[in-house]
Amino acid sequence: MKKQKKARLIYNPTSGQEIIKKNVADVLTIIEGLGYETSAFQTSAKANSARDEARRVAEAGFDLVIAAGGDGTINEVVSGIAPLKKRPKMAIIPTGTTNDFARALKIPRGNPIKAAQLIGKNQTIRMDIGKARQDSYFINIAAAGSLTELTYSVPSQLKTMFGYLAYLAKGVELLPRVKNVPVKISHDNGVFEGKVSMIFAAITNSVGGFEMIAPDAKLDDGQFTLILVKTANLFEIVHLLRLVIDGGKHITDRRIEYIKTSKITIEPESDSRMMINLDGEYGGDAPITLENLKNHITFFANRDLISDDAYGISEDEPIIEEIAQKFAHEVEGLEEKSGGIPK
Repeated sequence: MKKQKKARLIYNPTSGQEIIKKNVADVLTIIEGLGYETSAFQTSAKANSARDEARRVAEAGFDLVIAAGGDGTINEVVSGIAPLKKRPKMAIIPTGTTNDFARALKIPRGNPIKAAQLIGKNQTIRMDIGKARQDSYFINIAAAGSLTELTYSVPSQLKTMFGYLAYLAKGVELLPRVKNVPVKISHDNGVFEGKVSMIFAAITNSVGGFEMIAPDAKLDDGQFTLILVKTANLFEIVHLLRLVIDGGKHITDRRIEYIKTSKITIEPESDSRMMINLDGEYGGDAPITLENLKNHITFFANRDLISDDAYGISEDEPIIEEIAQKFAHEVEGLEEKSGGIPK
């Protein structure tokens, strides 16, 4: 008898407008209709609630873990799965404020029903994941610099009530306080030493709701897009933002360093504290080394809407690899039963 696949929904009840709370039963019904035995876990205020549950169900052999919430919730679930050798597939139901990761995978935002139904298309991407420290990972961006502080400054209640407008309001407030700081940044192609106001290490093309900050980012090539902003001048930063909106033309501007790299080490060269932002949350202080884990977790995505330029692996390759792994596992089983392959 064929073993039934198991799926676990891990959802943040306070994310966005708390929309997921009203749709849990419907989402589970959809997933069950796709052939999964389903169950749900509501995250709590306890530290690492989503991360610990994701790790538990992954180690228990679940086939699919669905993260429902904002980028922070998805980050936690990924952080629970990423350290494991055997990792289940992941799906996301985006109900947060900016939902950058969902934008990159073209998953319907703010509509749990449509996001759950997307799993039925059975389209997946083996996504790169960023590793920051032993137990710290990120799915979208690692950042540092003055403007990244706004994610810590916006109260959670305002995020829930006003969404991205709350970030924009705080960003306008912080712009006059942007300053350059001296850093040393090592990457695959060399070393940058100089003053920067902002540092971005992006995996996807969507950062803070802007989808052209890393216009040529690939989701599965094992490379970060490292962006260094070398000006703290208010008017020049506004000009760079206009270039971003105007088709990503900022990447050739003299005030930008635009680098592809699989590894980054960030070292401040002053006594000033440099906080690292991982997917919108505080992720410790520099110095820090960021490593790209290529093709680390398989995510359900709407590949029909994703540009072919955004990924390099064909849709058939994960299936081929899955068959190969299954074959290898069966061979190991035969070896154990027979006492080894005859020489």
